Amino acid sequence: MQEQILRKLFLSFIQVHILHHAKHEPFYGSWMIEELKRHGYDMSAGTLYPILHSLRKGGALDVEERIVGGKVRKYYSITPLGEQALTAVKNKIRELAGEIRI
Repeated sequence: MQEQILRKLFLSFIQVHILHHAKHEPFYGSWMIEELKRHGYDMSAGTLYPILHSLRKGGALDVEERIVGGKVRKYYSITPLGEQALTAVKNKIRELAGEIRI
C-alpha cells in the first residue's frame, strides 16, 4: 500500500520536473530520463512516454519533430497552459514547504 501511495506522489513530482525543464528549453525523452535519474527517479521510457503523452494531450506540452543523426527525435516544450499550471503548482509547493518546514 505504501508503495502505491509513493508511486502516485512521485509521478506528480516527475510531472513538475518535466514542466520545469520544458519551460527552460525543449528536451527529448532520453535526456529527461537521465535528468530524472540525477534526481533519484529510476525512470524507464515505458513510464516516461505515457506521462509526456498525457501532458501533451492535456495541453501542457507541445512536441516538435526534428531530424537528428538521420532519425526523428521529438522535442517537448511547455505551452501557455503548461506555464500557468507550473506557476500554480510552484505556489502550492512553496505553501506546503512552509507548512511542513522543509
